[in-house]
Amino acid sequence: MSQAHSPSTDKPYGVTRVASVWQIARSSFYFSKARQNRVEPSGKRRGPKTKYSDAELTDHIRQVIRESPFHGEGHRKIWARLRGREIRSSKPRVLRLMREAQLLGPARQPAMVASHPHAGTIITEQPNQVWGTDATASVTVNDGQVTVFAAIDHCTAECLGIHVVKRATRFEALEPIRQAVKEVFGGFRANVAQSLKLRHDHGSQYMSDDFQKEIRFLGLESSPAFVRQPEGNGCIERFFRTLKEQLLWVQHFDTIEELRQELLAFKETYNQNWLIERLGFKSPRQAREDLLALGVAA
Repeated sequence: MSQAHSPSTDKPYGVTRVASVWQIARSSFYFSKARQNRVEPSGKRRGPKTKYSDAELTDHIRQVIRESPFHGEGHRKIWARLRGREIRSSKPRVLRLMREAQLLGPARQPAMVASHPHAGTIITEQPNQVWGTDATASVTVNDGQVTVFAAIDHCTAECLGIHVVKRATRFEALEPIRQAVKEVFGGFRANVAQSLKLRHDHGSQYMSDDFQKEIRFLGLESSPAFVRQPEGNGCIERFFRTLKEQLLWVQHFDTIEELRQELLAFKETYNQNWLIERLGFKSPRQAREDLLALGVAA
């Protein structure tokens, strides 16, 4: 209408006159005109194009899940394994695709906890400063319920010893400690593990005289966790969760000997391949080797 010519003057009416007659602001006229001339976006994502489409990346994610020796790994570890194959993507995209393809494992909702009487962290900056040990129960077809003992390093979460028995005595509780000492220090002698602490709970096996005397002979310092505070021994508790979810709860075992062989095999698989986020998505053994290469640990 603003471009229409007056029959008397043969000149355009203009935006100002038309807006005044129609009682609208000139800004509204220009906004409407700009909207009509605006090019609608194509709906495609802006920025550089990714190398893999969503379908292709989903196929790679499925392949990583199939080839992983573990079950129920979250999107962060899948993202890290993709990067190990030179398949680059972002963690939010991997999460979105895994959610859309229903590839995410079930997750527990965190429970509200009261304040604890201790503070700080049980994670050490160097290997061989604090070890953790504890026991958990399992079951076999022929031998019934059995007990699994283990020992890990609080820095790298590396499993240093693992053992399964029918009767959980104080002497059997020492077996993973002996395995750890032999693997790390090469043998047994007085004070071979000097200045190293051993975190354990107040179980009768660990508080017994025989257990305490032997670890003192090896140079280990007893470091009991707080009573009724399993978080104080959380490193070995987290390892047992992984052990249950990846082995004890997903396989059947006929005898103790069969379970023993599976535990030893799992120990190697876990140390070599299990990725830990706090270690920069490295395996426990890789983290230990990197620290040793840097001269951080003796």
